[in-house]
Amino acid sequence: MSQPFEIDLHSEFLRADLFLAMGQPAEAARILETVVEGEPTNEAALEALARAYFGSAQLTRAEDALVRLVQLAPANGWARRALARTLERQSRHDEAAAHHRMADALGAR
Repeated sequence: MSQPFEIDLHSEFLRADLFLAMGQPAEAARILETVVEGEPTNEAALEALARAYFGSAQLTRAEDALVRLVQLAPANGWARRALARTLERQSRHDEAAAHHRMADALGAR
């Protein structure tokens, strides 16, 4: 009897990273959703998922992923800056300002 198919999350992460590099963020997001579901505290996977959502203009989903990432790693300046930019793209400038200030304090570009 054969074993049920198991997804190798690391391989899927690498595959999604290739889709991001090829300018196909929606496909990368589809793959990364499975990776993050399997490893919900994996900061690299959450960051890649947020990038994929942002790149495919899925701003609410990008915001959700970035909020989770900031909760896991409050001193992650990149995540703070990305969250601020995501909020700005949703015309939520007042909320974005606080994250920009935090990113500045953390030395993020």
